[in-house]
Amino acid sequence: MVLAVDPGRRKCGLALVTGQLECVQRSVVAREDLLHEVRQWLQRWGVQRVLVGGATGSKPVVQELKEGLTVEVEVVSEYKTSERARGRYFRDHPPRGVWRWVPLGLQVPPVPIDDYAALVMAEDYLNKIQS
Repeated sequence: MVLAVDPGRRKCGLALVTGQLECVQRSVVAREDLLHEVRQWLQRWGVQRVLVGGATGSKPVVQELKEGLTVEVEVVSEYKTSERARGRYFRDHPPRGVWRWVPLGLQVPPVPIDDYAALVMAEDYLNKIQS
């Protein structure tokens, strides 16, 4: 199992994913609560590796997690994760009513999807190490 973190300035996405690519839990947390939340997830699930997206602005998050955790923290690519996260969100929550007729490219999810970005990162990482 891996815990992926999509870092941000105000909020961060978390996703816990098994080696079989099953999402166990997802959440969007306030940036100031990140370390506390990650520690709770590690304690509850026994995760041995934390993945952090390495896009612009991730350096403080990576540093905080490396200093505050006893497990391995690995920086991974966030290439096109936001775009793919949006697609995953709409796959899990298809538009209803009149919104069904509006192209997905013109729609914006009504909630933060940082957790879906973390999910996509975790899946990419697991697919890469399993191939």
